[in-house]
Amino acid sequence: MKWLSILHDYQLYLKIEKGLAKNSIDSYSRDVKKLILYLEENNITISPVAINEEIIQQFIYFISKQVNVRSQARLISGIRNFFDYLIFEEYRKENPTDLIEAPKIGRKLPDTLSLEEIDLLINSIDLSEPQGERNRTILETLYSCGLRVSELTSLQISDLFFDEGFIRVIGKGNKQRFVPINTETQEYIKTYINSIRNHITIQKGFEDTVFLNRRGKNLSRVMIFTIIKNLAIKLGLKKKISPHTFRHSFATHLLERGADLRAIQQMLGHESITTTEIYMHLDKSFLKEVVNKFHPRK
Repeated sequence: MKWLSILHDYQLYLKIEKGLAKNSIDSYSRDVKKLILYLEENNITISPVAINEEIIQQFIYFISKQVNVRSQARLISGIRNFFDYLIFEEYRKENPTDLIEAPKIGRKLPDTLSLEEIDLLINSIDLSEPQGERNRTILETLYSCGLRVSELTSLQISDLFFDEGFIRVIGKGNKQRFVPINTETQEYIKTYINSIRNHITIQKGFEDTVFLNRRGKNLSRVMIFTIIKNLAIKLGLKKKISPHTFRHSFATHLLERGADLRAIQQMLGHESITTTEIYMHLDKSFLKEVVNKFHPRK
């Protein structure tokens, strides 16, 4: 069994059986490719079926000198998933990474924007520029619906159910969910579609895509990052922000105002409530208010 052949089969498994998006498949593939490269550079000739814990451990030790703890933990997880696949397909009976411990990385909480900071960012957009109205609508949609950047760039006009007050979102693994959208954000989207988007020459295949670049194609993830980064620089905002910051702020602000964690989980599209809990960045003053309001011995 050759490494590249089984890697190709693994990629098909991730796409067809697991329903993972291209970015996730690429990420898992990179982990395995790093192992393959290590074996080649060290003249280690061994198949995916025969490789043992000792060689994997040597590889991890080698990688640990090049990457940070978080990247190391991610790599170990990716390699472990690959060998789990080999076990699933009955190529192996055991996973050589089972006894390899990933480094402890703790929970990294991203920065959260206050409502005032979000308003400042949105209000700093120059609406006289050709893409101003679009960019304002993008930020309003990210924040009001808590979308991932990939969910925003793939949003379709046919996903907009404004009469019902929802948008349909295709999340990780092509899983569908419906997220409420407020009337103000609906109006921003309608204005953009009817006043800006309809003047763009739309390329074939993107007729249904909501947010388009000036060439009539869907916006890239990098472009959304760039828009937000430039606004932060313009305002002199010291926080490290990204499209995900708006998603995190969406969830945090809802929780701080008393929203149910399970409801937030559904809107974010998390399979596990534990994942949702990680997103919740609660300050001590809010926790104190919760106790004072709800505890019987306040």
